[in-house]
Amino acid sequence: MAVSMTVLLVIATVLVSWLAFERPQLMARLILWPPAIRRSYQVDRLVTHGFVHADLQHLLFNMITLYFFGRLVEAMFLPYIGHLGFLLFYLSALVVAILPSWLRHRHDPRYRSLGASGAVAAVLFAFILVQPWSLIYVFVLPVPAVLYAVMFVGYSLWSERHGHDNVNHSAHLWGAAYGVLFTLLMEPRVGPAFVERLLHPTL
Repeated sequence: MAVSMTVLLVIATVLVSWLAFERPQLMARLILWPPAIRRSYQVDRLVTHGFVHADLQHLLFNMITLYFFGRLVEAMFLPYIGHLGFLLFYLSALVVAILPSWLRHRHDPRYRSLGASGAVAAVLFAFILVQPWSLIYVFVLPVPAVLYAVMFVGYSLWSERHGHDNVNHSAHLWGAAYGVLFTLLMEPRVGPAFVERLLHPTL
């Protein structure tokens, strides 16, 4: 039986983040810092920033979400691209989600960004596209997945313009969009099926 890539990603992210909590030099090397990419060509930071987190709460929230939804999405993707394909989807989501932020701040030495949120959003929205009426629990309250998606996008857009919470909402939005686009390109029939499910709620 093949090992779940989702589980391996969770383990790797927890281990690297935990080491980075204890070793500031490691954190500094892995975090997204635009000048390091522009001057030293450390393009690996476009991926490694997703394996470090600001604190334990940040790490737990991302990894719990990835663990529960990642396994479902990995199973959905398996007949099309296999376990390795899912891994590449996740890693590419890290890059796609952070690229707009890097381009916007590439000359700003004060800018930093870290966390797996962009890739986790890609996984979550791939799931929502296939199962729009599944329930997602928000602070123990069950919310239909499609409604959660609307609230997520709305809040992220508002916060991107008006928020000052040091959260990279741009990465959330681009990651979510990438998850939807990747899934539709992989299996175009998901689009019409999504509309059909949307019109026939099954809570």
